[in-house]
Amino acid sequence: MNRNIIAIAIAALGFVIGLGLLGSAIKNRNRSDNTISVTGLGSKKFTSDLIAWSGNFSRNSFELKAAYDALANDKKVIENYLVSKGIPKNEMVFSAVDIQKQFNYSTDANGRSQQSFAGYQLSQKVSIDSKDVAKIENLSRNITEIINLGIEFTSSPPNYFYTKLADVKQQMIADATKDAKQRAEKIAENAGSSLGNLKKATMGVTQITEPNSTEEYSYGGTFNTSSKEKEASITIKLEYEVD
Repeated sequence: MNRNIIAIAIAALGFVIGLGLLGSAIKNRNRSDNTISVTGLGSKKFTSDLIAWSGNFSRNSFELKAAYDALANDKKVIENYLVSKGIPKNEMVFSAVDIQKQFNYSTDANGRSQQSFAGYQLSQKVSIDSKDVAKIENLSRNITEIINLGIEFTSSPPNYFYTKLADVKQQMIADATKDAKQRAEKIAENAGSSLGNLKKATMGVTQITEPNSTEEYSYGGTFNTSSKEKEASITIKLEYEVD
């Protein structure tokens, strides 16, 4: 008899504890759902203050030394040309000489592949990083002047960068956070509530594109280098409790 009473008492106690835990879980669940999640945007337009440009030049010859001597002479001509355009020598970077053997390929009367030596191709690259964006832009557009000097020269499109991007990012984060908070306050106000404590903040990746372009945002962040004019943006997601 006593054992039955004890068993019933233990079962009743377990039932009461279970109800308490269930009630606490429901209360906590409702409390966790009583939140507002908003996303704010911060953006800024700016002009690049650093330009990177490069060009390649090459020489071909059956004699390696002849090709190398011709390429070395081209390097001097290019260097003197750049200096005449106001480019300091310390801003010019010439790469190591790349040497490639060239071959001609053909098929004989029996359909067998053949190859014959066609000489050496030696190439070199000159690169310039400068804060004088306008000067290097003008240089890249008038590169035919180097070609007219008898040099086989290929110019690459310039790339544009901004050296104060860290400052831009900090300002965008501040603007995005302010925008998100204002959105949350407006939502809470319209719902007849007030904003509580901030529970969570998540920052998105920085997207840098050409203004008014159709460039798509990337999951890992977009970094446009082809345009001098740029527009950067970032998102901040905030989650608040609601009182």
